Amino acid sequence: MASATAFILLTCKRPKSCFATPSTTFKSLTERPNQKVLFVGTKRQAQEAIKEEAERAGQFYVNNRWLGGLLTNYQTVQKSIQKLKDIETMREDGRMEMLTKKEVLRLENEHAGLMKNLAGIKNMGGLPDMLFVIDVRKEEIAVKEANRLGIPIVAVVDTNCSPDGITQVIPGNDDALRAIRLFASRIADSIIEGRQVGMEGGVPQTEAPIELDENVAPDTSLPASARAFVEDEEAEAGPDIEVADETWETAEQTHEDPAGGSYAHQEPGADTSVEVKPEMKKMASEDIREAQKGGTEENSERAAS
Repeated sequence: MASATAFILLTCKRPKSCFATPSTTFKSLTERPNQKVLFVGTKRQAQEAIKEEAERAGQFYVNNRWLGGLLTNYQTVQKSIQKLKDIETMREDGRMEMLTKKEVLRLENEHAGLMKNLAGIKNMGGLPDMLFVIDVRKEEIAVKEANRLGIPIVAVVDTNCSPDGITQVIPGNDDALRAIRLFASRIADSIIEGRQVGMEGGVPQTEAPIELDENVAPDTSLPASARAFVEDEEAEAGPDIEVADETWETAEQTHEDPAGGSYAHQEPGADTSVEVKPEMKKMASEDIREAQKGGTEENSERAAS
């Protein structure tokens, strides 16, 4: 077990390059777009992810139980697949309605059992060209059968698994649901992209590099992320608002006194005082008396001390 762990660590000194292993699948599918990839993951946390990603990529999967001899004895498996298709045909053309209830029930149960193990490979039509395996320790039989037939294997290899017999090792956690879904989605994306490039006869598109004007010096006063944030804020901000000058003439033109009219148009010697209500005067006088009383008490306390 320790040797397997050491092998994985030695062959993956750069994690990014090791995680970029779907490029192998991409290259293979670019050369042969119609090849078949079989997704294998029968552990509980991998079943749903394996099925979804395989169907999204238009490929095949085994997510319930690996049948012994699925690859090495494929002719026998084909008989079961043909039986499954015959039952479905009987259901579609109405022949099943002519049978008795007991016979229909038997066929329905047989169909359910076959679908449980063969639903993902019933349309494969032959041996796969490549296997993608989650947890090579649990899928040991599948790995041995593929090695016997010379089928390449791309597999997620955890620290408790041996990489022996694996064509392309992806070091990673094969127990976490999110990790399994991540690896399966990357493989599915590579399959889809490789098929598209292979059928179109082109090359994968990459983003064009950004050309910078050599005459304009870059702004180094702020980090790149900070400059981008400032630019976004300026783009989202509204138009600039012009503020009027704070001169007396501007105030005279834009403000009016309580009596109506501008202060600039009042006659010299006019009374500009504001009338104060008696209630306001009374409240102000009471506040002044309380303040004076408080000050007198503080002074007397200081003198006593």
